[in-house]
Amino acid sequence: MATNILGISAFYHDSAACLLQDGRIVAAAQEERFSRKKHDFRFPRHAIEYCLREGGILIDDIDYVAFYDKPFLKFERILETHLWRAPRGLRSFLAAMPVWLKQKLWTRELIHKELGYGGMILFPEHHESHAASAFFPSPFKEAAFLTIDGVGEWATASFGVGKENHLNILADIQFPHSLGLLYSAFTYYLGFKVNSGEYKVMGLAPYGTPVYRDRIVKELIDIKEDGSFRLNMNYFNYAGGFTMTNKKFHALFGGPPRSPESALGQREMDIARSLQDVIEEVVLRMARYVRKVTDMRYLCLAGGVALNCVANGKLLREKIFDDIWIQPASGDAGGAVGAAYVVWHEYLGNARVTNGISDAMNGGYLGPSFSDEEIEKFLHANKASFERLAPWELAKRASELLSHEQVVGWFQGRMEFGPRALGARSILGDARSPKMQSIMNLKIKFRESFRPFAPAVLADRVCDYFELDRPSPYMLLVADVKKDRRRVMTREEEAKFGIDKLNVPRSDIPAVTHVDYSARVQTVHWQTNPLFYAVLEQFERDTGYAVLVNTSFNVRGEPIVCTPEDAYRCFMRTNMDYLILGSYLLARRNQPVFQDEGDWKKEFELD
Repeated sequence: MATNILGISAFYHDSAACLLQDGRIVAAAQEERFSRKKHDFRFPRHAIEYCLREGGILIDDIDYVAFYDKPFLKFERILETHLWRAPRGLRSFLAAMPVWLKQKLWTRELIHKELGYGGMILFPEHHESHAASAFFPSPFKEAAFLTIDGVGEWATASFGVGKENHLNILADIQFPHSLGLLYSAFTYYLGFKVNSGEYKVMGLAPYGTPVYRDRIVKELIDIKEDGSFRLNMNYFNYAGGFTMTNKKFHALFGGPPRSPESALGQREMDIARSLQDVIEEVVLRMARYVRKVTDMRYLCLAGGVALNCVANGKLLREKIFDDIWIQPASGDAGGAVGAAYVVWHEYLGNARVTNGISDAMNGGYLGPSFSDEEIEKFLHANKASFERLAPWELAKRASELLSHEQVVGWFQGRMEFGPRALGARSILGDARSPKMQSIMNLKIKFRESFRPFAPAVLADRVCDYFELDRPSPYMLLVADVKKDRRRVMTREEEAKFGIDKLNVPRSDIPAVTHVDYSARVQTVHWQTNPLFYAVLEQFERDTGYAVLVNTSFNVRGEPIVCTPEDAYRCFMRTNMDYLILGSYLLARRNQPVFQDEGDWKKEFELD
């Protein structure tokens, strides 16, 4: 009989579940994909049901449940923090207590009750779960690890060494000093949603110049040579208040926080760029120190800050380590994977097996899939107009449509785990088109026009397009577009400033070239996604280009689609041209009138 371990993360943001069977990841998914509530933090009941179904087991077959942090340690931190600030922060303390006293302190009992589970429940520490999610699924036989996020119980960053089936955490940085919370404070100040809009800040940064960098380093963060740091808490309110920043912070940067949805100015762009430069400096100093102390050739990364693909790309280019591997679900969702691995390797002492080449994340394709029979049943029930394609036709028709600047929804195989769409729940476009970024941002995604799109490129062609000499299967590395693909800019184009840079084509793949000539690269591999690989191969035969725009199959404010119903609804709510749903091709113009529910555009405008 297999040993079944269920990993769970919940109650803060991005709740998720993972099932390990004899140390192999069988399934993993975020609760938001099933509940349709973005960043859903509630107990991941639907994700757990999916994992059990995928594993072909019942809850009684689970040997161990692993929860990704220690609730009592986290509660201790909250109590101590508010006592330290008393009487300030009393309102936020009183607001936080009910959910702790009714739910979070009783996580063990809640799991037993929600699942009808009577077995053993184990609680690794938060950063131990992050470290396990970074090292154990990685391709490296031994490596250093670095975890950086907002906060776990007390730790906000940690580093150590993974060897065989054991993790050794050597040091950490503790709350309230947090690189993740520093980034979130600026996310709040720039008018974006905390724990949701940090990637928008990263995308905004290339439009600015780092004019506030010295101010941040002088007033907000004291960075040591080894990458450790202390924040000046006189400028922050998150330790015991309802907001991230305070009046002193606002005065330092010349005014109150930007109102959400208001116009973005050069000041906001310059602040975003300045922050990004500081984050990169801290990460690089940390990495150099970790290399010095551990003498490891390889580095594994996890925690929310590891989703900063710009910093990841710079870390790789600095060649501090021979190679790096980043957990594709680096945030709290990935904690479910790490917690399960802690039980399998550390608690049970099982050996770790790796070939030193491929990782254990299966390309990130760990979610549910749907058969053609299920899809066709749905299409008939909704009176959809469709054409069934033979397997050999799928790639050919997709390429033909894309080469004529059609926007195509692409729904195939198992859903991705983590925040990135990787060619299973994607919207695709022609990277050669100068107007594709604008079309997809405003007419398909209903999101801010400044945000860049990522390229998906054949793994064996990545060097032809980008300054990248290795795989990037999880879209977590930013690299520059090769110089011989860049356009020679006119004097007028070079003189453009800030957001005016947006509509200037910068290369022969303008739809995926950011204003600083960078791109967030996904390499597509035949071994993990043969059908998406075939589309790119066919597109190269048809056009000479082995690269496409790949963005997540969702609209603003909504999680990535999970089911055929989710995909069809998203397709019909937008100006997407075509949808390829399994073996079925749907043209938007041929569909019956779509009866939508609710004021969905209003919801998206509030994100």
